[in-house]
Amino acid sequence: MENLDKLDMAILRELQKNARITVTELASRVGLSKTPCQIRMKRLEEQGYILGYIALIDQKKLGTKYVAFVQVSLSDTRTRALQAFNEAVRLVPEIEQCHMTAANFDYLLKVRTSDMDSYRAVLGEKISSLPYVTQTSTFVVMENVKDIESALL
Repeated sequence: MENLDKLDMAILRELQKNARITVTELASRVGLSKTPCQIRMKRLEEQGYILGYIALIDQKKLGTKYVAFVQVSLSDTRTRALQAFNEAVRLVPEIEQCHMTAANFDYLLKVRTSDMDSYRAVLGEKISSLPYVTQTSTFVVMENVKDIESALL
């Protein structure tokens, strides 16, 4: 972050709030003219600060409001086993996030489905059959208090 100044941070904050903002509006909000703002945005993209632009979707409207976090323990944590697990996780669409942890378990998964029955099927048929999985523990989300759209810079 040593390469970023206050204007860069302001651009990132504004883009987090609304990635569809026009460059003209963005420039106005951060106190720049259009061309310098575009140059800064391009630099932020090239340096990897901006990874992409996404749409935040209302999961309730899509019918995938059920969220569970799953602790996963593996029987083997050597590089080859971890790679096999990582590759297999990427193929399960219900797994929204996967984090390797430094804890008494190996991975924490965020799983999104339509309901408990769907989740049980995903757990039993997909997650439990991932390479090297020996144990899982599920934590059901009762209420989403803070999510990505409210976690701004």
